[in-house]
Amino acid sequence: MVSGDKRAPSGRSTETAGPRQTGQGAINPGRPFWKGRRVLLTGHTGFKGSWLSLWLDALGADVTGFALEPPTRPSLFEEAKVAGVLRSSRIADIRDFPRLKSAIAECRPEVVIHMAAQSVVRRGYEDPVETYSSNVMGTVHLLEALRQLGRPCVVVNVTSDKCYENKEWDWGYRENDPLGGHDPYSNSKACAELVTAAFRDSYFQAGDAGRVEVAVASARAGNVIGGGDWTTDQLVPDLMRAFLGGEPCMIRSPSAVRPWQFVLEPLRGYLVLAERLSEDSGRFASSWNFGPAEADARPVSWIADELARKWGNRASWGRDAGAHPREAHYLKLDVSKTKACLDWQPVLPLNQALDWIVEWYRAFQGRNDLRRLTRMQIERYEGLLHGAR
Repeated sequence: MVSGDKRAPSGRSTETAGPRQTGQGAINPGRPFWKGRRVLLTGHTGFKGSWLSLWLDALGADVTGFALEPPTRPSLFEEAKVAGVLRSSRIADIRDFPRLKSAIAECRPEVVIHMAAQSVVRRGYEDPVETYSSNVMGTVHLLEALRQLGRPCVVVNVTSDKCYENKEWDWGYRENDPLGGHDPYSNSKACAELVTAAFRDSYFQAGDAGRVEVAVASARAGNVIGGGDWTTDQLVPDLMRAFLGGEPCMIRSPSAVRPWQFVLEPLRGYLVLAERLSEDSGRFASSWNFGPAEADARPVSWIADELARKWGNRASWGRDAGAHPREAHYLKLDVSKTKACLDWQPVLPLNQALDWIVEWYRAFQGRNDLRRLTRMQIERYEGLLHGAR
């Protein structure tokens, strides 16, 4: 655990990256920046990685993926034929340092977005060794391989909102609040944050020219939802599996509050952060929160009710009264730093995001072209960004 500011909201300090308060609204990733840019994306076979692969392809990036086989069946990666849009899809373990080092040397990335991880709280309880080795040593392996490569690049290390020491506060956590985590998954993400800071401070400091060869930032996102997620023990995938099967969904913690956001919201944040790191590494090489609007931090029961109503067909859910491992009850992020310094803010209201999710799983049910639908939702989201400026 690391120390941080423990004062209440009225007296809490805000970590800033400089006076970039433009007030221009929601910024869109810049196509000229990404056109032809070499990108290494770890975790590309996962839910978020598949969405980001398709978006990077639409932006014109030259993407190399590095990840294990898709973690679920079905998977967005396979259903949307994501491998077909990549320069290379390396199926390998982030803990395999020689293979990772070889892939990085071949790719010679200009941007690295690191999302390969064990990402489920309950699985962390079941297999803490896998969780720590993937989330902590996987991050060490990536940063060390980049250090040994000795080429300039920018790195966005995606961790989690659960990296904070959760005090069940009523307000959102800021980037300078204490790290911690009571369960193995959350704690491993706090450790990954410490690893990131240690490599940045020890190896990637600004040189004589005021630039760093490897500019590293970390991104902490809230509960990410969207079409194509089949992760076990996650609310939306559990609901969709039950609804598709015509069965009620049993839910562990209906009253728990989470910062729900559509998958493209934080992904846009990662892209914008990479662009800013490329422009001014000294200013933006730090940690950043990406979370929803205040009104979209909702109880689990609200999400379940809304999705059941939108799905129809007598979709329903009930409370699972069994014994379960401890999970945080209340968790929100403060994104004031990100809004002020990155010109990033959420643009897709949660209720509308749920409509898009139902649309996606209905398309899956109807055996429609899921790559086409996913791309269409990306384009629709980009349209919202243009309208927000």
